[in-house]
Amino acid sequence: MIVFDLRCGGGHVFEAWFGSSAAYEAQAAAGQVACPLCADTRVTKAVMAPNIPVKGNRQVVTPPQGADGGAARVRASAPPVAPDPAMIKQALTMLAAAQAKALEGSQWVGGSFATQARAMQLGEVATSPIHGQASLAEARALADEGVPIAALPLPVVPPETSN
Repeated sequence: MIVFDLRCGGGHVFEAWFGSSAAYEAQAAAGQVACPLCADTRVTKAVMAPNIPVKGNRQVVTPPQGADGGAARVRASAPPVAPDPAMIKQALTMLAAAQAKALEGSQWVGGSFATQARAMQLGEVATSPIHGQASLAEARALADEGVPIAALPLPVVPPETSN
């Protein structure tokens, strides 16, 4: 796993995990990486500090005296610890369970999500929880029209394709 600081076309900076640098490149090229704040897919890598591990035998560094005659002492910090894969799996499992609970009682409307959500907002059909698929352009148009929508954190398998 690798983490990148990313920046969208709107200037938002966010962090994202990928299986490899090549996986990031492939997903970004396919327009699958989007800003979590504005859903912009014009995403590039942001400048980030390199992760350089500290030598184990290094404890305290005393720099030369400054112009004021005082010396500063700097303590080296321990390198960051990579997340435990088991903890990542547990967190994703909990997220999937929370999403499944949130979708209980919700109706799958597939590709007609934008049309259904708009009709509900206009009072043309009864309001009930729905979920489905919408393109980025459709989602932006709904948001611009004031239709309350939210992206799901994990993909949903359409009922007709599941076993």
